[in-house]
Amino acid sequence: MTARSPLRRLRRSELPVDTVELARFLIGIVLVHDGAGGRVSGRIVETEAYPLGDPASHAYRGRTRRNGAMFLERGLAYVYLIYGTSVCMNVTSEEFGTGAGILVRALEPLDGIAAMERRRGTDSLRDLTRGPGRLTQALGIQLSDDGADLCKPGPLWLARRAGPDSDVGASVRIGLTRAADAVLRFYERSNPFVSGVRRLSP
Repeated sequence: MTARSPLRRLRRSELPVDTVELARFLIGIVLVHDGAGGRVSGRIVETEAYPLGDPASHAYRGRTRRNGAMFLERGLAYVYLIYGTSVCMNVTSEEFGTGAGILVRALEPLDGIAAMERRRGTDSLRDLTRGPGRLTQALGIQLSDDGADLCKPGPLWLARRAGPDSDVGASVRIGLTRAADAVLRFYERSNPFVSGVRRLSP
């Protein structure tokens, strides 16, 4: 088995200052969580952009206690609860004061698979991190991680690993009623860990 190349923490200066560009850039980037049980990580293989002025964005109506992290500088975690049960994580994507973010929709599991299986209650590798609620559960990401800086030393961070560039496809986002036709979902083509329908834009 070939050893994996080492991880390098992403610098904020590497992140594009544009939500749509950053959503595409994050495909192939590694999301890492170092916790008491050891390291868990996965390659990001699916994202959705929620740019400035997007009626489907949590930031559309302005800053609130819930979405405050979205208005911080790019490269932070916006972690929130949906449907009262599932935790989701966005990466903030613009300059300070501009509310926008990128939903991390799916990962390809890398490190800590046994820990992911325990948290998820399944040994189905394909289903461990395929979906935004599943991946946070598998990685042990919690509401207390809201506002975590993904570019500075800490337990939750973004990393780059040497390897070929991803073949990135684009489609409309999943499960929305507002701005449902916007082509703002990006994914790694032919990757089995991508969630949902893999529709390419025209």
